[in-house]
Amino acid sequence: MTGFDGADVLVRVVGAEGVEAEVGRIPRHEASIRRTEDPSELFEVGQEIDAEEIARRDGDPLGFSAKACENPALRSFLVALAPGQVVTGTVAAVRNFGVFVHVDGEPDGLCTGFVRVPDLTWGWIEHPSEAVEPGQRVTAEVIIAETRSGQVTLSLKALQEDPLIRFAERVGRGRGQGQGDGRVFTGVITKIVPFGVFVEVAPGVLGFLHLKELTDEPVDTPEQLVEEGEAIAVKMADLNVERHTLRLARAGD
Repeated sequence: MTGFDGADVLVRVVGAEGVEAEVGRIPRHEASIRRTEDPSELFEVGQEIDAEEIARRDGDPLGFSAKACENPALRSFLVALAPGQVVTGTVAAVRNFGVFVHVDGEPDGLCTGFVRVPDLTWGWIEHPSEAVEPGQRVTAEVIIAETRSGQVTLSLKALQEDPLIRFAERVGRGRGQGQGDGRVFTGVITKIVPFGVFVEVAPGVLGFLHLKELTDEPVDTPEQLVEEGEAIAVKMADLNVERHTLRLARAGD
């Protein structure tokens, strides 16, 4: 560590003898996971620091993250995880924005796993508590392990069968086929958005019906025409398993 530049920490890379050392900086937000008023509370000139190299734009100084190496046990745990790897853990907390998970093998006192709401299940849910509960054991696939955030982003959905695949097989459509045959289904409206509604046409299978398919008359919102929980007759306009999309049209047209 060679000095300070405002809130940034200036460093010189320790390399092989005789090799010109490259200089770089640790931005304030990469200095520590701890909250401090000034980086001088953490480092002093001449101190040797372990840091992880981070991406930089052309012409910018070499950037480092010290917080990525601040907890060696945590770093070792995270770098051992690869995308697609299957892990197990215990649900620690359920929030409206996602689920925190104690991943097996993580350092004591930490909670490293997080599942975003869209990665909980293929089906539509109003709140994560409909999918899991605190204390529940879960198996998940690693999306990414971040040393700088100290977090593992997980997916429960990745290990579940995609209901759209089974639906496509049932209606005779192959993977990736982006077309519909006009088959009519009776579904239930699960969510209303300003430009249309989502309709569950089979367990866990949601299709989208655009506002223009609901009526030919000018309206401001679908709520003027339908409500959540209402049954509605629709037909399959476009089904694409690879994109995981099902576009619906108004039945009878």
